[in-house]
Formats: sequence, C-alpha cells, structure tokens
Amino acid sequence: MKKREFLKIAGLGTLGIAGTNARVTGAPDLVVPWDKKQAFNMCGYAAPKMDVVRIGYIGMGNRGGGAIKRIVHLASVQVKGVADILPEKANSAKKFLTEAGHTPDAYSGSPDAWKKLCERDDIDLIYICTPWNLHAPMALYAMEHGKHVATEIPAATTVEDCWKMVETSERTKKHCMMLENCCYDFFELLTLNMARQGFFGEIVHVEGAYIHDIFESLFQKDKRFDLWRLKENQRNGNLYPTHGLGPVAQILDINRGDKMDYLVSMSSNDYMLRARADELATRDPDFKKYAGKSYRGNMNTTTIKTNKGKTIMLQHDVSSPRPYSRLHLISGTKGAAQKYPLPEDGIQGRISHGHEWVKADEFKALEEKYRPEIVKRVGELAKKVGGHGGMDFLMDWRLIDCLRNGLPLDQDVYDAASWSVISPLSEWSVANKSNSIDIPDFTNGSWKKNRPVDIALKEGGNTEVKS
Repeated sequence: MKKREFLKIAGLGTLGIAGTNARVTGAPDLVVPWDKKQAFNMCGYAAPKMDVVRIGYIGMGNRGGGAIKRIVHLASVQVKGVADILPEKANSAKKFLTEAGHTPDAYSGSPDAWKKLCERDDIDLIYICTPWNLHAPMALYAMEHGKHVATEIPAATTVEDCWKMVETSERTKKHCMMLENCCYDFFELLTLNMARQGFFGEIVHVEGAYIHDIFESLFQKDKRFDLWRLKENQRNGNLYPTHGLGPVAQILDINRGDKMDYLVSMSSNDYMLRARADELATRDPDFKKYAGKSYRGNMNTTTIKTNKGKTIMLQHDVSSPRPYSRLHLISGTKGAAQKYPLPEDGIQGRISHGHEWVKADEFKALEEKYRPEIVKRVGELAKKVGGHGGMDFLMDWRLIDCLRNGLPLDQDVYDAASWSVISPLSEWSVANKSNSIDIPDFTNGSWKKNRPVDIALKEGGNTEVKS
C-alpha cells in the first residue's frame, strides 16, 4: 500500500506531504506547509568582510555569562551592548566587559529591552543566550534589523518558527547560526576529518545523545529564570536533540549531499518529574501550578532515515540518575568510532577497524594523523581558555574568523532549522503511537548541490587571540 493511501485510510490526512498536516489532540501544531520556495541559498553564502565584529549579547545567565568571558580573549571584536531582563545580570556583565577594555551599554528593566540592542546601527552580530522559547523571536527581530545572528540551542521549538528563520535569513541575507558547540568538541572534529578521509568507508549508521542528569536543577528557583526549563519539560519528545545530532549530521553531510527524510520517536513514561512537582506543591505554593501536569518521559529515543539510506539514532534523558553521555557513534563499512562512556586510559574515545577497539598507542597515532586544522591552530589555546573543555572557544573563534574574512559559516540557517525541528516532530510522533513523520527539506532541494562544511581552513584563520 502506498504511503499516501495508508495515511488517508488511517485518518491522519496527508501527513508530511507539501502543504498539509494533521491536527492531533495533545500533539504540537504542525499545520504549516512542508516545502516552500527558496528565495536565496544561504548555504555557502559569504557576507561582506568586516575588520572588527561588533557584538550585542542577549541573556546574561549561565550561557551568556560564559560567552562574554570567552570573547574577551579574541582580538578584532567589540562588545557594544548586553541585555538581560534582570538589571543585576546586565550591569554585572557590563562591569566585567568594561574592565576587559570594551564599552558596552546595558539594557534591562523590561521584557522588551533587548529590542533596543537589536535596533542599534553599530552592531553586526546578535548573540542570543536566553530561554529556548525566546531564541526564534529574538533571531527574527535581529535579522529584520540587519544583524547576523548566533543563537543558543535549540534555535526554535516549532516547525513554523524553523521556517520563519529560514525565510528571514534568505530574504535579509543575514547569517543565522545555531551555537551547536558539540560540533567543535575535539573527538567529534577528529571523527569528522576521519570520515572525510574515508577511514570509516561508507557511513552506515550514526548515534548521538544528550543524557545528562540535571533533575534537581529543574526545580531550583535560583538556577533558571522563572523555572523556564521545567515548563519546557511539559512537552514530550526529544527536547534537546542537537548536541547529539549536530556532529553526526556534519559527518553525513546533511543538507550538503544528503538530507533527513523521516523520523520515528518513542518516549518512556515519566517516572520522576510529576512526582517531584506534586511533592514540592505540598509545601511550596510556587509549585502548585506544576502539580498534576503531564511531563516528558524519562527517556526518548528517536530514529531517522536519510535520503541516501543512512540511519540516525538519538536519545534524550535529563532526569534519570546515570552518567553523562552524548553517545557519539560512527559506524561504517570499514571502521567505527565511539565516545561515551569515556575510556579510562586518557584518550578521547574509541576507534575501531575490526572486532576490537584499537589500543591507546594506535589511537594516538590516528589522532595525530587525522588532527583537524582548527585543532592544530588553536586547540591547545582553546583548552586553556575553556568552555566545556575548549569546544566553546573553538566555536566562537571560528564564528568570528568567518565573519571577519567573509567566509561561509560552518552551521547555516538550514542546519539550525533541520536540527531543531526534530524536537516538535518527535513530539508529534510520540503523541501518535510512534508513527513516522516526514522531515521538512528547508533547503528546498539545494541539498543536492550544496558543498560540505569546509574543515581545511584554506582561507581565513587569522583571527588573533589575546592572553
């Protein structure tokens, strides 16, 4: 039976077919066109060079506070402004940056104070570090006001906002990059280069995950503003797919030679979140509005099929008490690699070209042979500056270097949209007995000709680092 005929018989409508989607009780609203005409191809787009990148930051909490501490180590940047809904956060960031030689203005005092930062004429890049539901509105507003955008993950939480970001970036010709730092972790970069050099042969299957026990922090009022992440966990799906997906998507050349076709998603029951919310509500009135609610299942597993027949497995669990894992796994016709659980012999991960993982001495030889150019140039310095072991600094350095030299970004708006859209699509699948659902082609067919991400650094690479 043809897929379209089956969906009609099942009463789901032509789900995933261009222009039509189904409304299902308890599932996210997916009633948006699945394919739209491309106004301009942002993949490979090089914006005009700029000698100095002038930056405005929105959100001075956990991620924003770390971002400004990294940026002061880069030359050829000027931080012109910082914004946060809490005045003490904005003023503290302004003080830190002023002492580091920048002259930022602080914006706060109202939920819309950040808009004034976007409206300035002397800013090139808006760097967004706010709660998830604000990423897309802020990115759209910034691009409409002539700014390039770098936003924390996920870039959007709805299919509609993913499309809005794509359309706005194409129309304004402003970059919209999602700050997926795991693409710059050292082992992920190593396996990307190995894949490019053919070490794994034809890639068959990849896996990624975000398994991180942050259960207690979800209920700590001083941890996240207005308990925003607890509220997000009332959605049931893979809420945070991009840490695991981003690096393997680059290895598979997603949006640049291949594309994700459809997914299937399944969640376990919730065995912890509602119980804790109910318990807290008995002794703290602030939690009464969270009691009796439905929450995300402990573990979500999402599987994806690509146009070329490759498979992707993603997992998400931030409440179960288990060791941290991003489960970066590559399986090909000639070899494999895996990170997490971490080896105990001091190496980054595991590599195999047979039935067993190679020994530490052979791993180190392979590491030396396939070390990516970006790691050769600034890897050791990145480890000293820090930010999740240095990957955050590598990400910032590369972003600024591309903008300064007028180079295409490693992650474009199509990556931001297609990696982020897994979240609402997984919600739909979970709510519909794990039925499959098509993944929009945000490139509108350009994936067939788009070039893979440049990892050779043949151009640029001249952004200096200060002590």
